[in-house]
Amino acid sequence: MSLYEANSAHSLPVTAVAWTSNSTTCPKDFSLISMTQDGAAANFVRGFGMKSGYYLCFSTNAAGGMVVSDIQIITDKEPIPHGYCYIPEYLEPKASVWKKKRVCVRVVPRGSVETAVLDIRLTGKSKVVLQHYTCLGDIHGPPLPLRPSNTHSAPSVGKLSRRRSNLDIKDPGQSVYDSSNIYGISAMDGVPFVLHPRFETQASRPVPSNALSNICIKSVQDIENEYNYTFAVEESAASRTRPTSLTSHSH
Repeated sequence: MSLYEANSAHSLPVTAVAWTSNSTTCPKDFSLISMTQDGAAANFVRGFGMKSGYYLCFSTNAAGGMVVSDIQIITDKEPIPHGYCYIPEYLEPKASVWKKKRVCVRVVPRGSVETAVLDIRLTGKSKVVLQHYTCLGDIHGPPLPLRPSNTHSAPSVGKLSRRRSNLDIKDPGQSVYDSSNIYGISAMDGVPFVLHPRFETQASRPVPSNALSNICIKSVQDIENEYNYTFAVEESAASRTRPTSLTSHSH
């Protein structure tokens, strides 16, 4: 089936990515990637001597109104990119995934981007690069996750760009996130709030011009003089030698 068929199932954008132990723990509406493009088992084995592992799975269920606009693989030494989150894990009890390399995704409202991930596939030792797919890199073991960088979308997603450089150039602060999404942006996401009436009246009043003229703009030297701190106490404490332990002498 061609990746560019607009009416095919593969034209639906990916809305969620996760780890799962097997088909039993795989969430509803998720597709488990059980085989690589080479025909090998796409089982990520966590460590040497372990018989069981875990699988990558993804969903194209658009009920939440969110899409995966990008996927990245980072090491445990790298900070997670701004706007990204680690993919969730649906594993058996006491199971865990390899933490040396982590998969993180950027999930945004589907109407806010021009490009979205449409499919994810894995390759084995041959590392075959599929047409219209971009290689993400090695996670752990032979399989390599791939995603298409230049593809068409379903009509509900909007126009998709032919260039990866046009990925979502909108301000992420303008995005409205769905708190029901499995990725969960924050603990306060979706909590309604209103501004206190006292501050609303103050905000509506014009700011007098003389209030702005009283603002004192400090120079770099003024700031240095005001907040200068020599760390003399810390340096003195660090330079002290430890007292030698007293040894007992027998008489």
